[in-house]
Amino acid sequence: MPNGPVSGFSADFSILLIEGMAAAVDGAILAPGTGAGGAAKQGRRGVNASGGKTSSGARRRYVGPEILRIGFRPFFLAGGVWAALAVALWLGNLAGFVDLPTAFDPAVWHAHEMLFGFVVAVIAGFLLTAIPNWTGRLPVRGRGLGLLAAIWILGRVAVGVSGLIGPLAAAVLDLAFPIAFCAVVLREVLAGRNWRNLPIVGILAVLAASNLLTHLEAIGLASTGGLGLRLGIATVAVLIALVGGRIVPSFTRNWLAKRGEQRLPRAFGRVDRLAIVATVAAGLAWSLVPEAPATGVLALVAAVLGGVRLAGWRGQQTLAEPLVWVLHLGYGWLVLGWTLLGAAVLLPEFDPASALHALTAGAMGTMTLAVMTRASLGHSGRPLHAGAGTTWCYGLVGLAALARVVAPLAPDGAALLFGLSGLAWIGAFGLFVMLYAPLLTGLERQ
Repeated sequence: MPNGPVSGFSADFSILLIEGMAAAVDGAILAPGTGAGGAAKQGRRGVNASGGKTSSGARRRYVGPEILRIGFRPFFLAGGVWAALAVALWLGNLAGFVDLPTAFDPAVWHAHEMLFGFVVAVIAGFLLTAIPNWTGRLPVRGRGLGLLAAIWILGRVAVGVSGLIGPLAAAVLDLAFPIAFCAVVLREVLAGRNWRNLPIVGILAVLAASNLLTHLEAIGLASTGGLGLRLGIATVAVLIALVGGRIVPSFTRNWLAKRGEQRLPRAFGRVDRLAIVATVAAGLAWSLVPEAPATGVLALVAAVLGGVRLAGWRGQQTLAEPLVWVLHLGYGWLVLGWTLLGAAVLLPEFDPASALHALTAGAMGTMTLAVMTRASLGHSGRPLHAGAGTTWCYGLVGLAALARVVAPLAPDGAALLFGLSGLAWIGAFGLFVMLYAPLLTGLERQ
């Protein structure tokens, strides 16, 4: 298949992403062009695992709170806390114990905060750690990083009390973070003359626009809340297909090669390009025309291609290391999500809520937790191995997703499964915070 504009872009852009993002996840130093599996050789301008920049052999040291040293530290910690706390508030609201003073419908608030609160925080931490590896510039840290984190927290509070301060004020305060974050990423990419990674700014802009669409409905200006949520979910699904589709086989290959395995994941090729294009097409169709039969067909195509892609990554050989197999599990949820979505569109007896939570609680929840744990270990100088506690985190988030996906299919036990899902989710991210807060804040070192 010739490399047309779309396939050429997807291959080229994803290769660039993997170089920076693999360094962000593993805490390695990647000079341009080395690739995720290449030698981590320091270029003339590089970034070390703690976020320091070297130039002509001199390192500019960071002096300040450890949690503000580099982006993943505050945002992974805040994201983990909010993932657990927001679901606890949601369960309390369902049980009648908690009255949320929000202008949003409670179910919309729950979806909004999981997507534009929790998931966006993890994306921010991920990118703020990866971008210095693209540009060779010092990472955003110290007061600037603290200000970004404070703006994100302000958005969470504003949406939560939007019924008291008004939906317009809440929208302004909440949208301040995605706008500021887009501006910071754009500044870093332009200052580093890293033109080929400019598309990441476009992806962030789509997420910001999706958030805006949900606020427009809360304000009463347009009925765009559903569109905003679907577009936001689809955008994150594309990121998982694009970035996750590179780091999963890359880290798997590295781990298998260290063990002397000869059967390694299939190299990036035609199937991968087609899978990315199909994911983009399915996401756009679902965002704009969610009930059209063509949307169901595109979702199933994305599922089939994603499944073929996943099957070539040798996940069955990684069962001895949870830190690796959890990446395959996360991508598997993406495949299942598209399958269930296609079925829900084409077959009325399928509940779309199952598809929605396979994509969100399943794919997004598992992949974010996988990246958060791996990056935290790699950047703290720990071995890249999941201990018993981390493995429990993975098991709990998988249980949470499974229970929520199955619940609509078992009406008699739905309430029990809803509760089990919520408690397992709180357990997964609460345990992450307990285990990793000392690493992220630097308290363990002290």
